[in-house]
Order: sequence, then structure tokens, then C-alpha cells
Amino acid sequence: MGPIRGFKRRKKAEKKVDQNVLDAALSSLQPQPNSLWIGGMISLRGLLAINFTGSDGKPLSPNDQVAIALRRLSSGESLSNIGDSFGINQSTVSHITWRFVEAMEERGLHHLRWPTTEAEIEEIKSKFEKMHGLPNCCGVIDTTHIVMTLPTVDHSNDVWIDREKNHSMVLQAIVDPDMRFRDVIVGYPGSLSDALVLQNSSFFKLSEEGKRLNGKKIELMEGTELGEYIIGDAGFPLLPWLLTPFQDALPDHRAEFNKQHAATRAVAEIALARLKEMWRIIHGVMWLPDKNRLPRIVFVCCLLHNIVIDMEDKVFSEMPMSLHHDKDYRQQICESASETGIDIREKLSSTYLVNCHLEKGSALPYNLTAPSLHDNARAYDVAAEAGRLQAEVWDIGSKR
Repeated sequence: MGPIRGFKRRKKAEKKVDQNVLDAALSSLQPQPNSLWIGGMISLRGLLAINFTGSDGKPLSPNDQVAIALRRLSSGESLSNIGDSFGINQSTVSHITWRFVEAMEERGLHHLRWPTTEAEIEEIKSKFEKMHGLPNCCGVIDTTHIVMTLPTVDHSNDVWIDREKNHSMVLQAIVDPDMRFRDVIVGYPGSLSDALVLQNSSFFKLSEEGKRLNGKKIELMEGTELGEYIIGDAGFPLLPWLLTPFQDALPDHRAEFNKQHAATRAVAEIALARLKEMWRIIHGVMWLPDKNRLPRIVFVCCLLHNIVIDMEDKVFSEMPMSLHHDKDYRQQICESASETGIDIREKLSSTYLVNCHLEKGSALPYNLTAPSLHDNARAYDVAAEAGRLQAEVWDIGSKR
């Protein structure tokens, strides 16, 4: 797809967001299924108590305020450009956007949650297995960097410098087969490796304590049981509940496992790429952002991403397909691997997956090779670094 065609499709999708997500955003402020529009309007009026006015002196309706906020988040345009479009000043655009973010945080959390019923999680596992053959898989974990421009003369900003020499903030997300975000944490600096961000998340703690990924086990050959798990790339540790690709010289069954593993991981890569493409306030490089507010803005963009999916709209299908949410970022490698994780991955790759496809006499369904593995991740003492952070980490798991 050429750049002009891709741009036109993105603008078309953005226009649909402005028209359609307005209703969904309003209704999302009220979780009850009945009278969504009325309930959403009442909730929004209560949360947007300040009476904002336009240049003509007339008050801005809740619809106007939500439209302004969505325009700011989806276009990434400057405050002045948006203000000129709506006949208001820059500070009003900023205040309205922030009020909308607060309202979505308070009333929209039900759009981003870990599955709460057995039926939900079983549907997710079934979809993953049908996609690329991974049984009992509950999600794909990945990270992306929100790149910022920060003053270099202020050495307190050095903690935000990542391995590619950019100032950035990390968003970690766990994605289901429909590209819906199921768990996110955002706010840690780009200087921290993917593994360390994971280890400081509520999801990691819950999984280690057996309070997450604790559903039905299935039996592999030779009596081996396979519990619920997620998958991630080589930047994450290999754990009993987090399976990563093989990194060594690969015999056939390991190479085939890596192909299926990479094909399944693509759902998270596409989801993060589309998040940045649709909500362009976090696309590209942000100029001197408020690092305490930025995690909350990113989180609300994740909520809106899920709302679009919940609408079952065709916005996503009209957007360019891309895996590049972290352009020019090299693959991290985490050398940490538990013995149990090693054993589970080996048995899964050598028994269930290969035998399943050989019995069917079919090739693997998606020939996407695993990315090259290089660039050892930089190690940091999280406890020491955490004291220097200037941002409030937003972890959905801690909000439950």
C-alpha cells in the first residue's frame, strides 16, 4: 500500500471515529445496557461540571466537549489548531481533554479488563488455538515506547533515555485474539527493560501467586499437563505461564514452534500499531509532555481502542495493516528462564504442536518467521530507579 493511499484510509477511519466513537464514548460512561445515551450524558454532565464556552459566549454541550477531546486524542493536532476549529482557546481544549480523560477513567474501566468468567477465557483460548495451533493460550504480551522530547540539560530526565537513545515511556499490554487490550501498565521509563516492567506489574504478581492464569489445564502427550499461559517475544523471561521463543540453533520442532509463536504474537504487534495509528496523540514524538498525565492519556487511548472493537465497527478493517509500532527499535533479549518453563516449552513444541500438524498433513498456517534475536537488554535495579521516576505508573491490575 502506497503512502498516499494509506494516509487517505487513515483519515477516513479517523473521520468515522469522530462520528461514531462519540456515541460509544458517551455511553461507555454508564455500564448499564439500558438508556446508554441518556445515562452517558448524565454521567458526563456530572463529571464535566465546569461550563466551558465558545468564542460566541455560548456554553459547549457535553457532545461538543467529547467531540473536542476525541479530536485531540485521535488527530494529535496542536491545541491551537483544534481551538481554531471549534472557536475556543488552547487552554479550553486542554482542560476539556483532561476532563474527558478523568471521566473515562472513572466510568469506562469496564472496557478493559481480564476475563472474569470461564466462558470468556475458554473462548479466547479456542480462538488462539484455531489461529495458529497454540493450545490453552490466554493472551499475547508486548511493549511499545511512547517517544518524548525532554530537555537534555536536565539530567533528571536521563532515566527516560532508552536503548535507542530516545526519551520514552513504556506501555506494556496483553492482547486477546480480537486485538482487544486485556491488561495494561504504562508509566515506567524507557530505560527499563521489558522484563523489568513486567516484573513490576500487578499481572506478574497475580500470576506468580496463582491468582491469574489459574484455570483449566490440558494434558499433553506423556502425561504432561499444560496450564494457562501467555506468550511474548525474547525480551521477556521464560516462565511456566509466559512462553517465549527458542533462541538457539533449532531442530525442526523448535523452528516450527517459533513460526507459530511469531504468527500468534502478531495480534499484539498489530494492536499496538493500530493504537498509535488511530490515537495519534501518542504517535510519533511528543513535545515536552506532562509525564504524570501521560500514562493516564495513554490508558484512555487503550480504552477507546477497545470501545471501537466493542462497536464491531469496520474502522480497523479500513486502516493499513502494520506490525511496526516501535520503528527502529531493536529486539531485546532476556536470558532469564525457569526450569519449569523450559520443560513446558520443550514438551509443547515437540509433542502437541508438531504432531497435530503432521497428523493433518498440513503446513503451518502462517509463515511469519520469528524476529532476529540480538541486543541484550540493559539491566537496572528497579527499586533504585523507581525512586527517581517522575511519572505516576498506571497499572490496570491495581485498579481492580
